[in-house]
Amino acid sequence: MEWNVVSMNRKAIVWLLVCLGWMAIIFNSSSQPYEKQDLRPKLHSWISEDFVKKYFSHVVFDYAGSEVSIRAKGVPGFVEFFIRKGAHFSVYAALSLSFLMFFRSLKVYRWKGFLFAVAASLLYAISDEIHQSFTADRTPLVQDVVVDFVGAVVGAAILSFILRKKKDKDRLVSS
Repeated sequence: MEWNVVSMNRKAIVWLLVCLGWMAIIFNSSSQPYEKQDLRPKLHSWISEDFVKKYFSHVVFDYAGSEVSIRAKGVPGFVEFFIRKGAHFSVYAALSLSFLMFFRSLKVYRWKGFLFAVAASLLYAISDEIHQSFTADRTPLVQDVVVDFVGAVVGAAILSFILRKKKDKDRLVSS
């Protein structure tokens, strides 16, 4: 498969720009020190600490060598942990979905497109964690790359499933 920007179709260019947009959002987010992204002060007014304590006080686990629990992080820190990991998951799901559409627009279908999309997302996740090592108060974590990777796989898998179902439906309608 040989291609360059000049020979790409319009759809491919649009999807490439979408990919680059997601990558820019991720890069910008990773460039900010933790203090700029700290949600804990706002979470005090957004959530009911009693509700979280009542239903989640039994949740205790280790993540990257630190305990994640209400006792260890406080309610706002505990909730923020899940928001941040959910952001990792969903942003990389969207990035992978964008990559998959980009590769499909280049006529890279099925498992190859899926693998290329997930691999591109994984490589970007690794490079982003390396980038974080140069940002004040940010720590690169292998565990975050795993969350990013799982998000990328789920995003590409859901889109692949939807596209497959749409293709099957179109085939039934046309026959």
